[in-house]
Amino acid sequence: KGHLSPKLSPKLFFFLHKLLVGIGEGTKMLTTMLAGSKKYRAVAELGKATDTLDVTGNVVEEKSYDHITKEAFEEKLKQFTGEIMQVPPLYSALKKDGQRMSVLLKQGQEVEAKPARPVTVYSLSLQDFSPPYFTIDVECGGGFYVRSLVDDLAKALSSCAHIKELTRTKQGQFTLEEHSLKEDRWTWTDISQALQPCPKPAGQQKNAKKAKSKYKPTSSESEGDNGDQND
Repeated sequence: KGHLSPKLSPKLFFFLHKLLVGIGEGTKMLTTMLAGSKKYRAVAELGKATDTLDVTGNVVEEKSYDHITKEAFEEKLKQFTGEIMQVPPLYSALKKDGQRMSVLLKQGQEVEAKPARPVTVYSLSLQDFSPPYFTIDVECGGGFYVRSLVDDLAKALSSCAHIKELTRTKQGQFTLEEHSLKEDRWTWTDISQALQPCPKPAGQQKNAKKAKSKYKPTSSESEGDNGDQND
């Protein structure tokens, strides 16, 4: 679930994430299994802003970043933790008049930004600060855009920035470290062995037991002749 920045570009490889796959009855469990927070690691570049807020876009602004210190950066992170208001990116899967805003923009149409909406940031930390580049880890709730976070954070520091690389490291109960297959194991054998049977939801199990308890076999079925005595 979720969408990448949809502006097609050969540089789209910058986004890495876990892809959870449900097969058969397992698809019905995805909503439950994907519930919970998400974690991301973002590598961004100060001093340049793009129209998509990431590396796939065109540079639309450049600003100095020499005045930004590591201490000032970490202090500013506190303002973006907890319940905050966030404006979604223009290049996103959000829709206007039934069409994705990103598609309308690529068609040359004018699109207004969506109103700011409440989002939740459970944790936010600076992992590396090597100007113009920096790396942050963020754990957030649904509807959150890391691209917007990086853009807003840089603006709060009187500069600009865009994401160079984004990795989703956690989705609900699943983590990239513990629950993903490494690329050298992307074979049918390893994939099939990694699949885990998904139990039916409690409601379905209860209904199945109820239906079974109401079932009464016919005389032929109870005798084990499969009812073929009249053939």
